Amino acid sequence: MIYGYIRVSTDRQTVENQRFEINQFCEKQVLVVDKWIEETISGTKTVQERKLGKLLKKMRQGDILICSELSRLGRNLLMIMGILNECMNRDIQVWTIKDNYCLGSDINSKVLAFAFGLSAEIERNLISQRTKEALARKKAEGVILGRPKGSKSKVKKLTGKDLEIKMLLDKKVSKSAIARILNVHRLTVAAFVRESM
Repeated sequence: MIYGYIRVSTDRQTVENQRFEINQFCEKQVLVVDKWIEETISGTKTVQERKLGKLLKKMRQGDILICSELSRLGRNLLMIMGILNECMNRDIQVWTIKDNYCLGSDINSKVLAFAFGLSAEIERNLISQRTKEALARKKAEGVILGRPKGSKSKVKKLTGKDLEIKMLLDKKVSKSAIARILNVHRLTVAAFVRESM
């Protein structure tokens, strides 16, 4: 079987780019993905905590796992190498689109996987380091980072619920009961009433 694996770290990221890349690749190779596995989870989570762990357990000899790049499998070299090692030992191929690798159980695949995983981890560390340095420089220049102190978001959890809350309050329903009805904390209701009504 051929599995397409897509992972994004946050809800703000989209899976569509990775799906498009895998579909384009399969079209060129005249392949069809039998099953898609998509998840929104940090690559730092253990393989067992992710859908990828369940997938690896059910994959069989000769199966192919296609992903956009090796970094989708994990966030550090050891995790990526562990996954690749398990796949290679069980004769499961891992194909990556951006890196154009077809990793099997041969020695060349192992060397390539190690080299790519190492370079990906180094790249992430460098990006993180540059970001921290840039933020430190901005702070030293007196630039205020983040939301201005004391400013509040215009949209609140209960925005748009004014009428419903007012009706319930008019019926002498307690703020705790309103909180249960609206599935929020009672202090959220109290703060909303205090600030908005």
